[in-house]
Amino acid sequence: MLSGSDLPAVNACLNSTATILLLWGWRAIRSGQREKHAWIMRAATCVSAVFLACYLYYHFAVIPEVGHTKFNREGFLAWAYYGMLISHVLLAMAILPMVLRTLWLAHKEDWERHKRLARWTMPIWLYVSFTGVAVYVVLYHLNPPL
Repeated sequence: MLSGSDLPAVNACLNSTATILLLWGWRAIRSGQREKHAWIMRAATCVSAVFLACYLYYHFAVIPEVGHTKFNREGFLAWAYYGMLISHVLLAMAILPMVLRTLWLAHKEDWERHKRLARWTMPIWLYVSFTGVAVYVVLYHLNPPL
């Protein structure tokens, strides 16, 4: 059985899966496989939705009980970590409406506007998924205890 303290690792796995699906979906559309692309992007959306639910549960139910994990490095490493974290959080807030709009345009078969928005949505979503994993690795595996 999973506990609340397992959720950061679960979230990292979900973000890793989303990253792989996004790259696979990008490859499918670049090779003209529209139907395959559509299914893969739906899967990426579902994985990201599960991630979001787990993330929100962790932040609203688990963290009040156990507290935040502190980053214990200083100097350049702290600046690099917090720079990555801030860009990750800000772009994560922006990506949800972008993904929903991109999916809506695909559903409506408005391919021109879908492609125009997807050119922005895809790299941002990929960055957010990838940096989510990076934040986890740095905070939980490369962060020395005090």
